[in-house]
Amino acid sequence: MESTAQMGNALADLITSLVKSDGISASRLARVNLLCLGRHQVRTPLMYEPSLIIIAQGRKVGYLGDREIHYNPGHYLVQTLPLPFECETYGSPEAPLLGISVKLDPALLSEMVTAMGDMHQTHTTPLPMASVAMNDGMQAAVLRLARTLHDAVECSTMGEARIRDVVFEALKGEQGPALRALVQGHGNYSRIVQVLSQLHTRFAEDFSVEQLAQQANMSVSTFHQHFKQITRASPAQYLKRLRLIKAQQLLLQDSHNVNQTALAVGYRSVPQFSRDYKRYFGESPLQHRRQEQALRA
Repeated sequence: MESTAQMGNALADLITSLVKSDGISASRLARVNLLCLGRHQVRTPLMYEPSLIIIAQGRKVGYLGDREIHYNPGHYLVQTLPLPFECETYGSPEAPLLGISVKLDPALLSEMVTAMGDMHQTHTTPLPMASVAMNDGMQAAVLRLARTLHDAVECSTMGEARIRDVVFEALKGEQGPALRALVQGHGNYSRIVQVLSQLHTRFAEDFSVEQLAQQANMSVSTFHQHFKQITRASPAQYLKRLRLIKAQQLLLQDSHNVNQTALAVGYRSVPQFSRDYKRYFGESPLQHRRQEQALRA
């Protein structure tokens, strides 16, 4: 099999001809996006949807609480939960960061986990976000997927099979137990996942820790312990970060002004929203929007 460097170069070449600009680009397959960034991006709060992220060129460092997660051409990121975290991206005009993101579909995961049957179960708490070393199987599956993206007919006939290939390799890998836990519905991890799903659906509503603990069928102290172990944040911190990232998305889409955004994500006070936003992102909501507009110009 190709070396990691050869594989990275081959994948980078395949991606380069598909991307037209910096940022996230859609591909011919609905659940596959292309990543490109021709500059260094300082440590910035963001949130990924559940996905597999394969870097072909450049590198990223994720910060989740006290954890530091490196992913580069020798590794792929397994993101099982949509967690707010911080990320630093290393790219340049000469060597932009290039990668592929494969969105995880719960129905596909459930089908594949059922088909694979019982596998060795780990007794450690699954990690919702972790970097995994590329092996030969994953390298081959990712290259097949990238080549398929270049041909419309191949995408329509073999695209889903190529995605299954990549997900299958991830299920067999080190983070397989975390992916399986999403659909098997057992244990404390699964209970926290259910609470997080509710928070992401109803993030503008107010919740007490007691309500969330009751939903998870845990005592408040046990719930707080497991929640923080998984998300590296307290429930209140998590909800605040989630609201602020949702607010950023609304602002950068130019669909809401600052006042409308604050109300849409659950803030009752616009000044408090602006203070929290500046503390989290390092600049006010209006400054952030203007800066992003300038970068896109």
